[in-house]
Amino acid sequence: MRCMEITEEQYQRIARHFPVQRGNVSIPNLQVLNAILYVNEHGCKWRGLPPSFGDWHTIYTRMNRWSKKGVLDRVFAALQEEGIVWVSVEVMALDSTSVKSLPRTGYGVHPDGAGALKKAGCKPLASPGAAGTPKFIWLPQMSEMR
Repeated sequence: MRCMEITEEQYQRIARHFPVQRGNVSIPNLQVLNAILYVNEHGCKWRGLPPSFGDWHTIYTRMNRWSKKGVLDRVFAALQEEGIVWVSVEVMALDSTSVKSLPRTGYGVHPDGAGALKKAGCKPLASPGAAGTPKFIWLPQMSEMR
């Protein structure tokens, strides 16, 4: 068993928080949850998931859908209430104003991507939110057991 793996018995205690699986589903919700916990614990990319979890893209797609519908918030709250896993959910928003290139290192954002004015005479937007809604990244963080 991996460090952050939910057993079938533990899953049954929180199963009511998941949407009902319909159609031809190849990966059960328990396996997807364990894959999400694996990525959280090891900090790997979705493509870095071990093959034992199944197709990484299928898992990522379901995680993304659950995140948008609030399923993950309910599941992680239930995991804490049941004392199965202790995690805190944090939301981060990254854009060009928070990621700047570092001097003389070459790391970071290219000036064209950092909001520099273009030679064509483009004017900056009136407000940062005018370009549309910011992209948020759902990122659960593990905390110590109580």
